[in-house]
Amino acid sequence: MTERVVLAYSGGLDTSVAIGWIAEETGAEVIAVAVDVGQGGEDLDVIRKRALACGAVEAEVADAKEEFADEYCLPAIKANALYMDRYPLVSALSRPTIVKHLVAAARKHGATTVAHGCTGKGNDQVRFEAGIAALAPDLKCIAPVRDYAMTRDKAIAFCEEKGLPIATTKKSPYSIDQNVFGRAIETGFLEDIWNAPIEDIYEYTQNPAVPREPDEVIITFKEGVPVAIDGKPVTVLQAIQQLNERAGAQGVGRIDMVEDRLVGIKSREVYEAPGAIALITAHQELENVTVERELGRYKRQVEQRWSELVYDGMWFSPLKRALDGFINEANQHVSGDIRMTLHGGRAVVTGRRSEESLYDFNLATYDTGDTFDQSAAKGFIDIYSMSSKIAAKRDLA
Repeated sequence: MTERVVLAYSGGLDTSVAIGWIAEETGAEVIAVAVDVGQGGEDLDVIRKRALACGAVEAEVADAKEEFADEYCLPAIKANALYMDRYPLVSALSRPTIVKHLVAAARKHGATTVAHGCTGKGNDQVRFEAGIAALAPDLKCIAPVRDYAMTRDKAIAFCEEKGLPIATTKKSPYSIDQNVFGRAIETGFLEDIWNAPIEDIYEYTQNPAVPREPDEVIITFKEGVPVAIDGKPVTVLQAIQQLNERAGAQGVGRIDMVEDRLVGIKSREVYEAPGAIALITAHQELENVTVERELGRYKRQVEQRWSELVYDGMWFSPLKRALDGFINEANQHVSGDIRMTLHGGRAVVTGRRSEESLYDFNLATYDTGDTFDQSAAKGFIDIYSMSSKIAAKRDLA
C-alpha cells in the first residue's frame, strides 16, 4: 500500500508546489487539508479544487471559525493572554486548531506522516510538530522548506515545469499570517528594527492619528465569556468580528515589538489585533472588579506561564491543560458589563458594573457613610510590619 502524507494546505504557491514535491521526494500520496480560521481570502472550494489540480489524491477543507473562536480564542481571553505582556498569541492560537484537523485527516485516510510549510527558524514548526506529537505520537512530520530545501526559487521553477495552476507572481515583501483574532506582519524592511512601520502594512486597523469621533461600546461577560455587545447577544466569534470592525476603525490593537522566539532568536513583529485587545482589556478590568485579591494576584502569574506555553507550542501539554482548569475556576464570577471608549488607537475602560462585584462603595468612600473601621489600621500595621521591624533592629545595630 502506498504511503500517505497529510499536508497543511493554504492554497498558495509554496504549499501547492509541496504537493508534487513531497510525492517526488517520498513516493507518497498527498492529502491536502485547508482550515479556515477566519483568514479571509479565497473560497474554500476554490482552494480544494486547486489542491486536486496540483496532484493531491484527496483534498479536505474545514470551516473552523466558530471552533477557533470558542475553543482557542476564548481560553486566551479568559487568560488575558499576552505573550511578553503585549502579543495576544494570534498565530500561536491557530496552529493547534489546524493540528487537530490534520490529525483527524491522517486517521481518516490512513496517513503515516503530516507535512507543513514552515521554515527551520520560526515558532510554527514547533507548534505543528509538538501538537501532532501530543495528539498522535505515532505520526511522523516533514517540512519540505526545511527538510528538502524547497526554496521559493525552486518552488517557482517546479511550478512552471509541471504547469501547476497557481500564480507565480512577485512575492510580497512581507510574511503575513492572519486569522479572525488578528494579523501578524514580519520580514522585509521591518527586519531593520530602526525602521518604523508604514501605513501600507495594515489591513485590520485604520490610522489612529486621523481625527474621528470616539466610539463607546458596552461589552457584557458571563463567567468570562463575552455574550453581548451593546446589549445585543453575540457568539464569541461575533464578538471578535464586531470589535475587529469597531476597534479597528479607531486604530486599536497595533503592536510593534521585538519578541523572543522559542528557537532562541529575537524577531521584530508587527501585529494588529483590535478585537483581541479590546476584549482582553475589558476582561482584565472586569476581573479587577469581581476576582478576590489573592486569586487575582496568583492568576496573573498563571497568565504569564499559560501565554508562554501556548506561544511555545504546548497547547496540548499536561501543564497547559491543568492551568485551563484553574483559569476556568477563576472566571466563575467574572460576569457583568464593561463600558469602553475606542479612540485614537486605545481602548479605555470608563465604566464597570456587576452583580458579582467585590467593590463596596461604603468601604471605599472617604465621605460620610464610610463603614471602614479606621481604628483597626494601626494594630494591623504593627503586626504586618513586625518581622521587618525586628530585622531592622538587628541590622541597624
